[in-house]
Amino acid sequence: MTYEPGTVWQYEVPTTGSAHLPPDAGYGKALTNQGYGFEVAIADLIDNSIDAGADEIVVHFLRDAKRILTLLIIDNGRGMDDAGLDAAMTVGRRRDYGESALGMYGTGLKAASLSHASSLTVVSRTKRSRAAGRRLTAEGIEDGFRCDTVDPRYAQELVDRYDGIIEWHGTIVRWDQVRAFETVTTGQSDHYLSKAIARLETHLGLYLHRFLQNGLKLDIAVWDVSSGEGRLGEEVDHIAVEALDPFGYKVPGKAGYPRTFTAPVEGLGDVRLTAHIWPAKSKQAGFRQIGSLADRQGFYFYRNDRLVQAGGWNGLRNPEGHLALARVAVDLPSHENSVLSLDVKKESVTVTPAFTLGVEKAVDASGNTFHGFLGDAEAAYREGAKRTEIVRKPVTLPGKGIDPKIKRVVKEELPEKPGEEPIAFSWVSLPGDKFFDLDRENNTVLLNKAFRSDFNDGRRGGSNDAPVTKTLLYLLLEDCFGLGRWERGRQDRVDYWNTILLAAAGAHRERRAQAAD
Repeated sequence: MTYEPGTVWQYEVPTTGSAHLPPDAGYGKALTNQGYGFEVAIADLIDNSIDAGADEIVVHFLRDAKRILTLLIIDNGRGMDDAGLDAAMTVGRRRDYGESALGMYGTGLKAASLSHASSLTVVSRTKRSRAAGRRLTAEGIEDGFRCDTVDPRYAQELVDRYDGIIEWHGTIVRWDQVRAFETVTTGQSDHYLSKAIARLETHLGLYLHRFLQNGLKLDIAVWDVSSGEGRLGEEVDHIAVEALDPFGYKVPGKAGYPRTFTAPVEGLGDVRLTAHIWPAKSKQAGFRQIGSLADRQGFYFYRNDRLVQAGGWNGLRNPEGHLALARVAVDLPSHENSVLSLDVKKESVTVTPAFTLGVEKAVDASGNTFHGFLGDAEAAYREGAKRTEIVRKPVTLPGKGIDPKIKRVVKEELPEKPGEEPIAFSWVSLPGDKFFDLDRENNTVLLNKAFRSDFNDGRRGGSNDAPVTKTLLYLLLEDCFGLGRWERGRQDRVDYWNTILLAAAGAHRERRAQAAD
C-alpha cells in the first residue's frame, strides 16, 4: 500500500520490503543462558523421547572413582536418520508438531542441553537406517553454527552398549563437560549424585506422573566405569521413577470432591476446572514430598497430559496457609491461544485477566461456585487443624542402596530429622565374624558381601537388592547414627545383633543348600 505521511501512524506500521537476517554467532551464547534448572532441562529432553513414541527411557550418569563423567538419556523411540538429526540440531529451526506433541517451540534440545553442558551429542537409529550421530558444541556455534558428524563406528558402538533398551530403534542424548559436574570436588561425587538424583526423581515423578501411571518406564541409573566387568562398568545405583500424583489422595478432605467447574473465559470458551481438596495432615508423597504446601496450592496446568505448572494462583489470589489443601487441575488446549501461554521451559503458565475473570464466575453442574470450593477447602483445613495426632520421633532417612518405594513410604510415615545425611547401604568385604558393620562417619551400613548371594537367590543382585534385609537393618540401626558420644551399651547391642544375625544367615544358607540337594 502507498503510505501517506501522518495518515495511519496510530494503527499500523507500513513496510516497504523484507530481508532474511541469519543470527549472529553470538546468539549461541543465549542458548547457554536460558535459565533452565537441571531437572527442568532433563524433563524437556524426555518430552522429545515421549514424542518419538518411547515407552522406556533411562537417565544414565557415568562416573569413575574420582569424578562424574557424563550424562546420557537413552530411549527406545522411533529414532532419526541423518536428515532428521540435521533438522533436530539446527538452531532456531521449528518443526511441525502434532496436536498431541509435548514439544512446542523447537529449541528445547539445544537450549536445555547447552544451558548445562558445553557439548551435546545425539546418536540415533531407525528401523531403516544405520546408527548416526551429530555433535553440537558451544565453540561450534560461535564458529558459524558448525555441527560435527559423529564417526559412524562410534555411533554404532554406543547404540550396541545400550542394546537392552535400543533394540531396533532409539536415540541417545549425551552431555559432556557438564558444568555442575566439573564443580564437584574429589570425594564428593556420591554426595552430589544422591541429592541431584533425589531432586530429579521428584521432578520427573511429578511433572510426568500421568505418563508414568499409563505405563511409561523411566529409570535413573549410575554406573562406575572404573569397576566391574560389564561393558558399562558396575551399576552402583538404580531408581525406577514412580508417579507422584498431586491429586492421588485415597479419601478427599471433604465429601463430594473432586468437583468440575466450568469457567466462561472470553477468547477461549468454557474451561473445565477440576477442584480437589486434600485430607488435612496427609502424609502421602503426592502432598508432602513435592515442595512446600504454600507453593503447591492452586492451579495445576496440563498440556497433553504433561504437567507444566504445579501450583500457584496466577493472580487470582495470594497463597494462604488455610488454602493448603486446595488444588485445581486444568487441561490446556493443545493449540496456541491469546489467553493462556506456556513458557519455553514448560514450567509456568501466563494468563490474561480473561482467565481469572472466568474463574471468578465458574460454577459446577449443581450451581456450586468456585468461591464455594475455596470456602470448603478452608473449612477442611481448619477442621483438620483441630485434630490431635500422635507425634512420631524424627528419623534419619534411608538413602543409597534402599529401594525408592521403601524410601518413599518411610518419608510418608516418619518425620525427617533435619540436617542428617541419609543412611546408605553398601556390600563390602568384612571379617567372617561380622554380618554388618557401621561407618558412622559416612552414615553407611556395611554389609558382608559374602552373604549377598544368599539374599538374592544366588544371583549378583542390583544396587537396591535384598530389600527386606536392608529395611529391617535400617529400622534396627537408624538410631545408631547422628550421635555424639558412642556409648558402651550401644556397642554391646551392635555386637550381639551381629552375632544373632550371623547365626540367622548361616541357618538361611543351610536351608538353601538342603533345598538344592
